Amino acid sequence: MKLLMNAVLKLVSGLLLTALLLFAPAGTWHYPGGWLFCGLLFVPMLILGLALYWKAPELLKKRLNTKETEKDQQGVIVFSVVLFVASFLAAGLDFRFGWTHVPKWLVWAAAAVQLGSYGLYAEVLRENAYLSRTVEVQEGQTVIDTGLYGIVRHPMYTATILMCLAIPLVLGSWISFALMLLYPVIILFRIRGEEALLEEGLPGYREYKTKVRWRLIPYLW
Repeated sequence: MKLLMNAVLKLVSGLLLTALLLFAPAGTWHYPGGWLFCGLLFVPMLILGLALYWKAPELLKKRLNTKETEKDQQGVIVFSVVLFVASFLAAGLDFRFGWTHVPKWLVWAAAAVQLGSYGLYAEVLRENAYLSRTVEVQEGQTVIDTGLYGIVRHPMYTATILMCLAIPLVLGSWISFALMLLYPVIILFRIRGEEALLEEGLPGYREYKTKVRWRLIPYLW
């Protein structure tokens, strides 16, 4: 019950904070892109959270833990939070003052990408029971090299990058999109620190790196 209440609290607080960051600068509740984004994010999040609660409560507990212990990763988290806040505020202000406009067809295409990337994210969770929100090596952890992990070493980050680049377009703001282009750069720093930790503390990870060459995108990087 404690785990369930923690999950519900984080879901509700996340929804309220997101609404504040989007609709307050927009100056109105009549912000279609804001509602579309919230629906695409929090409805799948609720479904996935319930599935984890019933099927993999330990994994849900790990996903709810956001306390980084690695100092370099703490900096990455701070920059990420600042970026998301700035991107959401920019999107709301952009809608309010009409600075830029994203074509409707592109909004819906981005919505499909956001939803699809969440599906990819859910598949990663299914494959990797050690997938914590923090960078760490867990007791008894082993290298996962099947499924998506047999294609790229960090499929979760691939999913989150796709999602985060789609979000500003769903919100209808090119300004927000320009800001969010910094997110892949932040992820590169996170991967560098994470791989250094895994090489040192996770048996077999060095061999895994030679087997799966690509970090995020096959045949590119």
